[in-house]
Amino acid sequence: MSSAIVIGSGFGGLALGIRLQSAGVATTIVEARDKPGGRAYYWQKDGYTFDAGPTVITDPNCLKELWALSGADMAEDVTLEPVTPFYRLNWIDGTTFDYTNDDAQLIAEIAKLEPGDVAGYRDFLDYSAGVYAEGYEKLGQVAFLDFASMVKAAPALAKYEAWRSVYSIVSKFVKNEKLREAFSFHTLLVGGNPMTTSAIYALIHKLERDGGVWFAKGGTNRLVAAMVTQFERLGGTIRLSDPAVRIETLGDRATGVTTASGWHGEAEMIATNADIMHAYRDLLAGSRSAQRIRARLERKKYSPSLFVVHFGIKGTWPGIPHHSILFGPRYKGLLDDIYDHGVLPRDFSLYLHHPTVTDPSMAPEGHSTFYALAPVPHLGKFPVDWDQIGPILERRILDEIGRRLIPDIHERITTKFSYAPSDFAHDLNAHLGSAFSLEPVLTQSAWFRVHNRDPNIPNLYFVGAGTHPGAGIPGVVGSAKATAALMLEQR
Repeated sequence: MSSAIVIGSGFGGLALGIRLQSAGVATTIVEARDKPGGRAYYWQKDGYTFDAGPTVITDPNCLKELWALSGADMAEDVTLEPVTPFYRLNWIDGTTFDYTNDDAQLIAEIAKLEPGDVAGYRDFLDYSAGVYAEGYEKLGQVAFLDFASMVKAAPALAKYEAWRSVYSIVSKFVKNEKLREAFSFHTLLVGGNPMTTSAIYALIHKLERDGGVWFAKGGTNRLVAAMVTQFERLGGTIRLSDPAVRIETLGDRATGVTTASGWHGEAEMIATNADIMHAYRDLLAGSRSAQRIRARLERKKYSPSLFVVHFGIKGTWPGIPHHSILFGPRYKGLLDDIYDHGVLPRDFSLYLHHPTVTDPSMAPEGHSTFYALAPVPHLGKFPVDWDQIGPILERRILDEIGRRLIPDIHERITTKFSYAPSDFAHDLNAHLGSAFSLEPVLTQSAWFRVHNRDPNIPNLYFVGAGTHPGAGIPGVVGSAKATAALMLEQR
């Protein structure tokens, strides 16, 4: 029986482990933290359940497939509930826009802002369907191991003007500035700047239109727990609280993994779901070829980090939907500050997560669980002491939510804590505290991203946000499918 070790139990590592174990590969997952999930960690405090993220679940079929491989049913292990509206967008002037895949309702929302943009939206939807077919269905779950594969994909990328930004493409179809923001902000959910991220990422709109937006009952942590259940049911093993410290190599082969506890495992194939820079810089410190790749990775552009305020409050808020986007007074200028200038301005835009409007069990009776997330520059662009800056930003964020949604928020809060770029760096070994790994620009996508198989060590594989196709649940689950295909082919 062939064997594999996977470093990291994020969505990518778990999805890969399930695929390998389903195919008869004896697989061990090594996890540094005390719970599985990677970025999908969670905390339980004062009767509240707080998910670290990701909290927007799309394309549930890519998850259901992980159970279907062995004839099992995901619904037996976790319940996914539809979320509607997908998001409520709220601007500083009080304008709101409910984003949904109910066509009649969505058209009415568009017409409310700009009747003349309805036809343009229809054209944008057609465009989104085209890039979805080419960029997600055809390319999203296959590996790009050589430049020829990129050349083969080039005509389709050129047809859809992949060199343009998502915001530029959206602006080609709709003229109202608020609608341009409404149909371009999605790239931020995978670490991309709408002003520079390839137009191919407009496929997210079609992905949501067709598959909906979902929530795992009990939180994203319950989806992670279900994946662990399925992996272990198939015979897989997870080692928690034992960080990998070294990927052992001999010549051009990876031979095993050594952990902080002194455990050493050997396997025919090694895969890592760890941060890509951590893998190449630290875990592969003894490999000359890996250090050459590390030097190249250090010169690449990394996605911003996040500052997240988790809070539990007295009262229930049926008028605040599950997902909200609270736009600040600026769009492009704010993005420039975060992505290019590396400054933390006084204004911000927020993603507000309110899971208890869907599942009240995530808070004590009569209370609510929230988190507010603000994109911020990564530590390479904004190297500050977040222990000092964090409390100031936390107060500003809560003040803004109070001003716009919950007037007496400070009096209602019963528990709160924040998660800063320094926490991403410390807890997840995230390079520069980036929340999404490599920035998803065209020159860092597909073949230009970290390959699913190392070019010099043929039994060493990569899965997760840093490799093709990128961040987000469908992205990392898709990377697991691509990587698993390569590993099973080798076997």
